[in-house]
Amino acid sequence: MWMQACLLLVAQQAPAASIELVESWPSGTTLDQAELPDAWQVWIEMIDGARRTVNLGHFYAVDEGSSRLTKVIEALERAGKRGVKLRFLVEKNFRGASEATLERLSKIEGLELRRLDSKAAYGAGIMHAKYMLVDGEQCFLGSQNFDWRSLEHIQELGVRVRSASFCAPIERLFEADWARALDQTAPLPPNAEPVEPQTALFRGENVRIQPLASPEERVGSAQWDLPRIREAIRSAKRSVDVQVMTYRMTDRSKRYFEELEGELKAAAARGVEVRLLVADWCKRKGTIEGLQAIEPLEHLAVRMVTIPVAERGFIPYARVIHAKYMVVDGETAWLGTSNWERDYFYESRNCGVFVEGRSFGGELQRFFDRGWSSPYAAPVDPKAAYEAPRIGD
Repeated sequence: MWMQACLLLVAQQAPAASIELVESWPSGTTLDQAELPDAWQVWIEMIDGARRTVNLGHFYAVDEGSSRLTKVIEALERAGKRGVKLRFLVEKNFRGASEATLERLSKIEGLELRRLDSKAAYGAGIMHAKYMLVDGEQCFLGSQNFDWRSLEHIQELGVRVRSASFCAPIERLFEADWARALDQTAPLPPNAEPVEPQTALFRGENVRIQPLASPEERVGSAQWDLPRIREAIRSAKRSVDVQVMTYRMTDRSKRYFEELEGELKAAAARGVEVRLLVADWCKRKGTIEGLQAIEPLEHLAVRMVTIPVAERGFIPYARVIHAKYMVVDGETAWLGTSNWERDYFYESRNCGVFVEGRSFGGELQRFFDRGWSSPYAAPVDPKAAYEAPRIGD
């Protein structure tokens, strides 16, 4: 009886799992959602609260001057000084990384930095996921890169999840990629068992959350996100809303990526209202043609978002919508790090979360609707001759 009472007390004191939507937004626009916390502040709070470990997996790292990201780096420096073990993993093959930023990170007390050569380690793809794990108890994942622009000049969306069981599969991904960054022959972990959805609180209401990732050969079919996304679209009765930076169904080898577009077309054909919101970076040749081809379909609409130039002037690789998520019938949602192109699901490391519940789905639906009806969004014209926007230097 005494032991049972102790176990019951521990269970009652254990914090409930929770999930929180977290945004970043381009300064000078009306895209800020006041009810959502800002990513840079959440990152600092998580790092400042770390007691043992902080593991970060990112595509790249770049800071400029004194920015919101600078404050995040300062939080990592504080964590290192109080004895927190810090590990930072980045993709080796991305040219946009800042050597000065990586050098500063590498000098942080208690921080080890590794660069993953994905092509050498796995034969293809890149490390495109963006996540942070703190003490094995909470996780942040989303579209935000470790980039000062992501926190100040780009629309992004992520989640903060408090749950050790949710973190565990993502920790395994981190450990596998961390080992491969040092030794390209390091064994991959065996295919894990399915990660069952668990109950979590979102604004006081219960939802079901499940971590997913890609590509299949590195996570196993049970944790691969692509089939789960397709299944959700297939189940749609009223609506499917998708926002990604880029949507391209034909890759460089001219292979047609039918899996997602086929589901969207099938949903529209049975009367489901399908809306696709993408960045104006999709005006580029080789991408815009696919959007122009599907826009005329009945029950399927496509809009592109153009973010005005910042007050300070043009900023390379910024002023864009970069969030990646889907909401079905206002109830079922996917949020992740993958653009909707074949390589992101079949070759590159990405991760995400699947959420079932009206409270979360409804909030994500409202986020989408605000972007869809914003003054920055315009319908794709199937007959227009689009000029690609200025993106880089």
